[in-house]
Amino acid sequence: MQKHSSSINYYSVNCNGKLVDLSIPKIMGILNLTPDSFSDGGKFNNERSALEHTEKLLKEGAEIIDIGPQSTRPNAEFLSAEEEIKRIGNIISLIKKELPEALISLDTFYAETVKFGFNEGIDIINDISGGHFDDKMFDTVAETKLPYILMHVNPSYETMHNKIKFADITLSLNQYFSEKTTELLKKGVNDIILDPGFGFGKTVEDQMKMIDEVEYLGFEKFPLLIGISRKSFIYKPLGKSALDINKETQKLHFKVLQQGAKILRVHDVAEAKKIVDEFLNQKFLLEIQV
Repeated sequence: MQKHSSSINYYSVNCNGKLVDLSIPKIMGILNLTPDSFSDGGKFNNERSALEHTEKLLKEGAEIIDIGPQSTRPNAEFLSAEEEIKRIGNIISLIKKELPEALISLDTFYAETVKFGFNEGIDIINDISGGHFDDKMFDTVAETKLPYILMHVNPSYETMHNKIKFADITLSLNQYFSEKTTELLKKGVNDIILDPGFGFGKTVEDQMKMIDEVEYLGFEKFPLLIGISRKSFIYKPLGKSALDINKETQKLHFKVLQQGAKILRVHDVAEAKKIVDEFLNQKFLLEIQV
């Protein structure tokens, strides 16, 4: 990973030999291959619909496509690595062939699925478990030399959604990130992206505090990915549904961009793209006034 400036958090990550500059925030569009995801289950779990949705996400402004073969919502069906691989099928290689401009992130907590995805041509590994659910994950990531998204989560699949009230959520996140990044760096994983883990085992109050304190996460050493799209900590206090909080979500997206977030993981790419453009325009106007 290269940090281009000591005063401004500009980063790049090496995706299969392609240097991806994160000085301009990127949008990661979500492609769920699952029949049981909370808001879009069953919509894109065949080759044709997956390819069409990927094309739509790219046209709307996504540069990264996050492919998820397994839902991690509460009470979701638990799949083995073999079942994940079967569900993915030829979709990765098909997207790579038909839409080669897409950077593909694979959302899995299995080393075996990572190996399969690597052979199919993925560019980024997105592990919601922080290596907790498969003790071979970190070594496998090191072998691929791909960027790794490290998410904060409770230490087991069974407890990942158990709500914990942290004494200081920001301090706890940074302690976790410090330990995990040290382990990853020792294994030779240099391109690390941090995900605070919104929606996983945290109270509404702590998650709102996380939004307010994004700038303090990660010690300014690693780029931050923020995944708040359709999360219950936004819609439940408002008495709304996951599909009815776009306005509120985009306000929070703008807030985290102002604090240095580099990747937004979203379902609604077109709306997020408007917010990224608005943020960049405001930043440009502030810079020319200085």
